[in-house]
Amino acid sequence: MVRVDDAFHFEGTGSSSVTVHTDASEAVGGSNAGVRPMELLLMGLASCSAIDVVLILKKQRQEITDFRVVVEGERQEEEGTKRSPFRTIHLTFKLTGESLDENKINRAIGLSMEKYCSATAQLEALATITYSVEM
Repeated sequence: MVRVDDAFHFEGTGSSSVTVHTDASEAVGGSNAGVRPMELLLMGLASCSAIDVVLILKKQRQEITDFRVVVEGERQEEEGTKRSPFRTIHLTFKLTGESLDENKINRAIGLSMEKYCSATAQLEALATITYSVEM
């Protein structure tokens, strides 16, 4: 993580050499030049599960024409601190495609959330994670 400006804009580089920008809100002196760190946690969870689901559905020859995950989290401040971790997180998987099998989609999402997605395993220790599907 490298500081980009004299405020709160940072750039991180992962093992793939792709960069990600984070920043604080203007209310605290940031410039909105990147996502908030807590938003990035939710994006990581959604991405982790989305990759699993697409991999599983590709193996099952399900043709997806549009795939979206909407993720929402509710935070609660810990007593005696300024920390506000997520306590509930809900993912809404939205899939479109020709002849999609609803049972296969539900099974793929369930496998991701319960068996494969490491981000889910990391976050579910402190937050209740739920999901729904829209086709």
